Order: sequence, then C-alpha cells, then structure tokens
Amino acid sequence: MSRALPKYNKRRVVIIGGAAAVALSGAIIAGTALAGTPSKSSGNNARTLAASPGTITCPDVAPKLPAIPASAQAEVTRNLTLLQTQIDEANKRLVDTVGQGGPNFVNNAILGPLKDKRVATINRIATAIGRTAAKPTGLDSLAPCTLNAGGTNSGSTGTGNAGNGGSGAASSATPSASASTAAGSDASAVGTITCPDVASKLPAIPASAQAEVTRNLTLLQTQIDEANKRLQSTVGQGGPNFVNNAILGPLADKRKSTVDRIAIAIGRTSTKPTGLDSLAACTLTK
Repeated sequence: MSRALPKYNKRRVVIIGGAAAVALSGAIIAGTALAGTPSKSSGNNARTLAASPGTITCPDVAPKLPAIPASAQAEVTRNLTLLQTQIDEANKRLVDTVGQGGPNFVNNAILGPLKDKRVATINRIATAIGRTAAKPTGLDSLAPCTLNAGGTNSGSTGTGNAGNGGSGAASSATPSASASTAAGSDASAVGTITCPDVASKLPAIPASAQAEVTRNLTLLQTQIDEANKRLQSTVGQGGPNFVNNAILGPLADKRKSTVDRIAIAIGRTSTKPTGLDSLAACTLTK
C-alpha cells in the first residue's frame, strides 16, 4: 500500500514540472528565432558571390577625341553615353550568367558582342566629327574590353564613356522605346520636368576639356532624372508652390553650378562660353 506524498512534495513536483515546461518552451522559441534570422556571414557570402565574376572594363574614348565641332557635340555626347550603357549592360550580363557556358563563354557571349557594338558606336562618333572637321582615325583600337577578374573596376568609370546632358541618357542606360513609352504614361498624371539642351549650345570643345565636359553633361541629365523621380514620389505633397520650391528651384541651382563647370573647363584652353546660365532653369510640362 503506497503512502500519499506530503503536501510539500506535491508542490515541489508541480514546480519542477512547470520549470521544465518553461525551459522547453524557451528552447523552442530561441530555436525558432535563430532559424529565422540570417547570419551576417551568409550576407557576406552573398556579396562575395556577387562580386566574384569580376568587372568588364574598356578604354576611355572621350580623352582620345580631338576638338569636337559644336555642330557634332550633341551626337558625339549621345554616343559617348551609349558606350557607357553598353559597358553597364555587359557587366549586368556577366553577373546574370555566372556559371553558364564553357571556359570561353565570357569572350564569345559578352566581350565579343560588346566589342562589335563599341566599334559601331565609335565609328558614329568619328563620322559626326568628320562632317565639319578632320575625321579622327585609329579610334577602333579602343573598342576591345577586358575582364578584370578581381571584381573591381579599374577602367572607365563614366568620365569618358558617359555623356549627354540634354539629349541623351544618364550614365545608367539608354531606355528602350517601350520603356520610354511606359515611363511617359506613368508620368502623365504629374507631368515631366524638361530642361534646355546644353550640349547643342556649346562651342567647339578642346580635346583637353572633353572628358570633364562630358562628365558634367552626364551629370545634368542625372539631375533631371532625379528631379523627375522626386516629382513622381511626392505627388500630393505640399501646397501649390511645392514643385517650384522643392524641385525646380533646387534643380536650377544644381544645373547652374554644373553649367559653370563646363564653361570653366572649356575656358582653360579656349574662349570661355558665356550666357550658359540661361539654360539652367527648367519647367514642368503637363
């Protein structure tokens, strides 16, 4: 015949059982939290994998150009922008196709087609200059690009292979017709910011100033793109003067500084252009 446990023993058993349950619940919760939280090392691994394909670098074209006639400036700048776009697209394809193909995949599928595109674009630049000045020769030697397997970009960074401030795209990419149409449809409700074209108003650019001028023309387009993005993201904010005070005003100030840098760059070795400040102000087109 078993004896009943003393009362204090019963309480002890209950307490011990409860503590075990709490401990078990804590272990489950901790395990669940740990399972759902990515470690820092996994993030570092992801970044390492993303960088592992390397980077495609190409010779900078802009510093190798002669003085560009004013009549050819817009077309030359547009094609310098396209050269950078082609590099950006090739680097994106390099990342997207990691592990695909055989040992010659990068050369055959990326570097080869990129060279062909660059040859055609560089020829258009030479032809544009040659319409009203001596056509530059030997630029085809700048077409081939290389793969920097270290994962860092040691070549062109957009100072020469990027361009058009007024009529081209920013250093990022030249949008396709369908993309432009879609963007236009999305922007129709709030309108679009448009600015005077600076490239077409410039005099002949000395070869020594070409890279700096191209860089700042690119910046002008980047500023417009950023202002249009802000226009979209702030719909409904502020009062009736919000766009003028918060977007168009600051944009005009940025453009004035950038246009001044262009004039100074040209003026170092040639006649400094005047009156470019009148191109700083932009308007909202509904």
